[in-house]
Amino acid sequence: MASVFRTNILSRRALIGAGVRVAGVGLGVIAFGGSFFAGSVSAAIGQPQPEEKIGATIKRLFGDRKIQDGSALLKLDIPLIAENGSVVPTKVTSLQASSSQRYIKNIYFLVDNNRRPMSASFAFSAAVPKPFVGTNLRLGATGPVRAVAEMSDGSLYQVSQEVKVTVGGCGG
Repeated sequence: MASVFRTNILSRRALIGAGVRVAGVGLGVIAFGGSFFAGSVSAAIGQPQPEEKIGATIKRLFGDRKIQDGSALLKLDIPLIAENGSVVPTKVTSLQASSSQRYIKNIYFLVDNNRRPMSASFAFSAAVPKPFVGTNLRLGATGPVRAVAEMSDGSLYQVSQEVKVTVGGCGG
């Protein structure tokens, strides 16, 4: 009778082994940034490469959709010369009011000469009458800065400006 009860009890070695396996799975999830649970987010914008070029970023974010001139839709305010590339104040303002049928869904800031060009993205709803975004960007070198607006119908509009960086930035 004692041997029947003995087989149902886990040995200390088996218990510790099971605990180590569970901890290993948990650490694996943490090490990969929870990618098992954030599949919908990473699938929507893809995973950036460590040293991604602007063309690859545009392809990853927007696929084969055509990006049109957005000067009638957006106003980009950014200095022509950035005295410190580490902190460059940037603003984008919508020039047209939103409607429930057509509105700015996302605004992306892309910096052509950064190691990872997508610097920031902001999401909006139809309830925002005239979207406005202000942020600080970090510029690695002199080059174009783009603001791309993704509309609710999927169309894309871009405004850009060349910014000269004199000190600092991502690379120095």
